Amino acid sequence: MSENFNQLVNNVRQCTLCEDSLALGANPVIQISTNAKILIAGQAPGLKVHRSSIPFMDQSGDRLRAWLKVEQKTFYDPTLFAILPMGFCYPGRGKSGDLAPIGACAKQWREKLLAHLTQLELIIAIGSYAQNYHLGTRKKVNLTQTVKSWQSYTENTRLPILPLPHPSPRNNIWLKKNPWFEQDVLPYLQHKIKNIV
Repeated sequence: MSENFNQLVNNVRQCTLCEDSLALGANPVIQISTNAKILIAGQAPGLKVHRSSIPFMDQSGDRLRAWLKVEQKTFYDPTLFAILPMGFCYPGRGKSGDLAPIGACAKQWREKLLAHLTQLELIIAIGSYAQNYHLGTRKKVNLTQTVKSWQSYTENTRLPILPLPHPSPRNNIWLKKNPWFEQDVLPYLQHKIKNIV
């Protein structure tokens, strides 16, 4: 690995690659350590996260921590949780919510950062953008089918990848329509997290 890890992270935090495409400017928000055991691969920071520069410091984060059954102190320990969204900066708002993450982050930085995460025991792929990247051709036709097939990505594999829906309050209807998620997937997730942390 040619790039020193600390320098790489510093370069990411100072990245302005997409500055012209971001209504509120660049503010890359990540959490990472070479000792991280769990990777949370999300979509992109929301407006509150953009303002605080703390990943998942919003309602989505509250729900995600409840799903994981971890306190904030544990969640924000970079030696346990690396948090690398598919886009590191807030992409702005569209007609029906936040815009899609800008793909330049993944192209420029993701593989370089992931190469340093050699201690991972679990990848949590939140939402379709992260699932597209981490599952590739193994993902199903849509998010629901991908999440429903979670066991095929977690069993008999060295590094389990657990696909989740986004924990945003916007997904309350999805959660009500898919009670199997809380009944089947969350117990596995919580058991796995407890064993790792």
